[in-house]
Amino acid sequence: MLLVLRQSWALLFGILLLMLGHGLQGTLLGVRGSIEQIDSNTLGLIMSGYYVGFLFGSWYAPLAVGRVGHVRVFAALGSLVSAAFILYAAIVNPWAWFALRVLVGACLAGIYVVAESWLNNSATNETRGQTLSLYLIVQMVGLVLGQLLLNVANPADYTLFVLISVLVSVSFAPILLSTSPTPHHQAARSMPLRELITTSPFAAVGMLLLGCAISLLFAMSAVYGVSHGLSVAQTSAFVTAIFLGGLVFQYPLGWISDRIDRRVLVIGCALVTALAATLALFVDDDVNLLIGCAFLIGGMANPMYGLLLAYANDFLETDQMAGASSGLLFINGAGSVAGPIVVGQAMVMFGDKAYFVALIALMASIALWGLWRMTRRSHDVTMQSPWVPVSPRTSAYATGIAMELAEEYRQDEREDEAEDYEPRTVDTAFIPPEADR
Repeated sequence: MLLVLRQSWALLFGILLLMLGHGLQGTLLGVRGSIEQIDSNTLGLIMSGYYVGFLFGSWYAPLAVGRVGHVRVFAALGSLVSAAFILYAAIVNPWAWFALRVLVGACLAGIYVVAESWLNNSATNETRGQTLSLYLIVQMVGLVLGQLLLNVANPADYTLFVLISVLVSVSFAPILLSTSPTPHHQAARSMPLRELITTSPFAAVGMLLLGCAISLLFAMSAVYGVSHGLSVAQTSAFVTAIFLGGLVFQYPLGWISDRIDRRVLVIGCALVTALAATLALFVDDDVNLLIGCAFLIGGMANPMYGLLLAYANDFLETDQMAGASSGLLFINGAGSVAGPIVVGQAMVMFGDKAYFVALIALMASIALWGLWRMTRRSHDVTMQSPWVPVSPRTSAYATGIAMELAEEYRQDEREDEAEDYEPRTVDTAFIPPEADR
């Protein structure tokens, strides 16, 4: 790990600064929107704009990289994101915010593609898994710390918008000045969605439902906090707990998933999330208990993305993995677009408690779907691919790397088992001649 850090510290430091700004902007918009008396329905539509842009950027960014190269795409997209963050404060209008969220989502999708391919190119075969793990840790740490920055200035002012613009602008300097060579562009293969759904129905439907839930947690939590009457500091702590839970539980759940049927673990995580959300409905007047529920919800829900991806990987051939990663990301993104819109409307009609009710319904649906699929298909745990960390905030590029790494680890394990196997031999010196038998 230290070797990876020494080789890629500039890239990782730039990503940390980027995620500080990105993590703060979503929460800041939710709080500032409530201050501007924008209703939850409209805020849900604004928040969904990011996922609309992310879907478009995930498709377009590789094409742009193929035309003009990594460095130009990276610099151009970074400039647009920085400008968008400033314009949030300059143009306080729901439709303008929606358009800017679409722009930010599209640009960040391209930035992830470039940054992740750069990191992958700087890693060796021996350090690629550690590089991916460290990248995801840096991502989550940046998102967690970004929530705390909400307390350094008044959200009703423009200062925080300037801060996130500066953070994003500065984040590109260490990456662009890095001595790591520019990676070669590789066109990704596609996999038809029908084939992907047929290959792993549980993973495909689970990704759709989980996309709704994840976008609800990461895009609408600040809206819920303010609507529920939490202060800025309490809203910051509430959202921080969700991200922090995802960071803490990611690796322990991944370790467990290599040892049991992953469907059982996904069902368990979904049920615990639903129970924690149910508890939050009854303790929402106690801020400390509410934050504790948020920590458990984030800890169980966030790792489910990697678990579903690992389960799908068990049924894929190596040459299908890159295309499958794009397909699963698209399915997850489609759910992410719908989540904030539906929940925002529900919060207007039924109050802020609809936030947790929607989460309960989504997680219960995942659990029921998993139980049904377990009756339709058996699964050999001993043939599972090893779990590799990945999150819904990465591009299809990193997702594809994770899936390929898992396949490499599985092949290495099989080779090690074959080497350790010693066939039984018979010493012919002790076999009597035929005539003496």
